[in-house]
Amino acid sequence: MKNILIDAQFSSTQVCIVEDGVLVEFWVERRDSAHLVGNIYKGKVKNVLPGMQASFVNIGLERNGFLYAGDIVVDGEAVSGAALNVKAGDKVLCQVIKDQFGGKGARLTMNVTLAGRVLVLMPQVDYIGVSRKIVDEERRAQLTDYLASILPDKCGCIMRTQSEHCTLDEIKSELDELYARWLKIKRNFLEKPAPSLLHKEESVAVRAVRDMLRDDVDKVIINDRSLYEEFKGAFHYILADRPELFELDESNRSLIRKFNLSEQVARLVKRKVPLPNGGNLVIDRTEALTVIDVNTGKYVGESNLEQTVFETNCIAAEEIARQVRLRNISGIIVIDFIDMNEPKHTDKVLEVLKSWLAKDRIKTSVLGVTSLGLVEMTRKKTRSMIESALLQECPYCGGEGHVFSDEYVIGFIRERLRDVIESGNEVKAVKVTVAPSVFTKLTAHRYLTRESATLWRDVTVYVIADPNKHVETFDITVDNSDILSLPDGARLLC
Repeated sequence: MKNILIDAQFSSTQVCIVEDGVLVEFWVERRDSAHLVGNIYKGKVKNVLPGMQASFVNIGLERNGFLYAGDIVVDGEAVSGAALNVKAGDKVLCQVIKDQFGGKGARLTMNVTLAGRVLVLMPQVDYIGVSRKIVDEERRAQLTDYLASILPDKCGCIMRTQSEHCTLDEIKSELDELYARWLKIKRNFLEKPAPSLLHKEESVAVRAVRDMLRDDVDKVIINDRSLYEEFKGAFHYILADRPELFELDESNRSLIRKFNLSEQVARLVKRKVPLPNGGNLVIDRTEALTVIDVNTGKYVGESNLEQTVFETNCIAAEEIARQVRLRNISGIIVIDFIDMNEPKHTDKVLEVLKSWLAKDRIKTSVLGVTSLGLVEMTRKKTRSMIESALLQECPYCGGEGHVFSDEYVIGFIRERLRDVIESGNEVKAVKVTVAPSVFTKLTAHRYLTRESATLWRDVTVYVIADPNKHVETFDITVDNSDILSLPDGARLLC
């Protein structure tokens, strides 16, 4: 059974594609930071960089968008070569094709496309295409001939996979709707100032239903009445044949929790991914690429080492393809499978990887095996990885992923104690407040015994554990009172 769950929450909308209880795709969109991909703007060229064959365009966002020369259209023709054909101050109609990432602005194109459920309109390109997943040659020819007869002049179109099972009337209806949208965008371009938003892409919920609704989907379950009514109106022609397709859940519960998906979603941000046979994947992301390491873990096999490694790699290949889709990992991906001695085993693992990647809607390319035995692949980058929506930067480590060790922090404490005690002011006693783990190391391992007996032998130093202290922070307080006030558990440093 395959369901689409649309879980509308107070701060975000989460979409789950679930097959027999297993999460296969997951999207989330925060209400305060919606994705930009698909938005169409009237932009103003700020500056042109001939050396980079690109220009920067102000589209009204915090950072200017990036427009590459190959994505510039003049009079319906794509521009290539040395001439950029735009200059600072020009007004351009452009569409976002890649979200903002880190410090980089959005990637733009002037090759505008408008996506529907069964077709994608390309109003500036005279081209007709049919999805490669439609293998029936007779149907492909029928769709091509029909489109040629109804497409407006100088417009192109790509038929999506779902068009294989649609009537010609449904195709004509959607084409008319998308073309009317394009005419409105052109009018707005002439009337509005630069920069302006001319067309906003649908929300993640609408995109999910538009892109993922196939005949194999049993239910679309929604826990928000306004979205439910919106879907009923937008997909009324489907409901005529399948009135039970959309289901409103009025339990006021999170659908992720109701359908027992919480643990699967939580694992999407974990570095280690367990495999069914006891092995595991370790996924590490860097700024330039993502590295995936395969380990046998607890799996010891049954016959010989080569077979054990081969079986683990095959299972890992399937899970890697699934994790790539779930986490929306994109860009350069390097996979370190466990070394195999048999070339036929390597070929088989690559075959398994490619077969599972074929289920991905986003374009992927497996480039082969390097001389070091690493598998290289790429996946088209459009939207941010899922972790950017589910996680925030750690307020303690600042996104570094690590903190200083207790021993290293004790080194800081030692130097700071010397500064305080040797400052020239009278110091009789000092209170050092630290995190519990640092307190344990200081008192149990007696790291500063030598200093207590020499450097500050005339000063009494007390160590206090504070559970609210971060491991890297500490307080040093001078107290020259005749009677000290100390909390329970304070220890004399000696």
